[in-house]
Amino acid sequence: MMANKGELLELEKGFWTGDAAYFKANADTQCLVAFPQMAQTMSNADMAETATDPNRWRDLDIELKGIIEPGSDIVMLTYEAHATRDNGEPYAALVSTGYVHRADGWKMMFHAQTPLEPAAKN
Repeated sequence: MMANKGELLELEKGFWTGDAAYFKANADTQCLVAFPQMAQTMSNADMAETATDPNRWRDLDIELKGIIEPGSDIVMLTYEAHATRDNGEPYAALVSTGYVHRADGWKMMFHAQTPLEPAAKN
């Protein structure tokens, strides 16, 4: 199955801006996550609980850096993200996400973020 790059990027944007229902609908049964403050396996329900505030990010910009399909039902993408937190603080990170294709569409099964120092504003 060929992954649609546009569809996957829209899914990614939804994880930045969506609510708990979005996470429940688009995360797999379990998801492996890696952030500087934690690395673990999370259930779909636990993932959804992280999205309590759908307005936590704004001004999201995603620059795709690479995408591979190591199997017919698995796709991995990596990108640089820039966004603004709800408190106005800028955020930048290198992000990698893995999706697995299930009967009801692509589901996030891996997600990692490595924060970058925000660029100084001129």
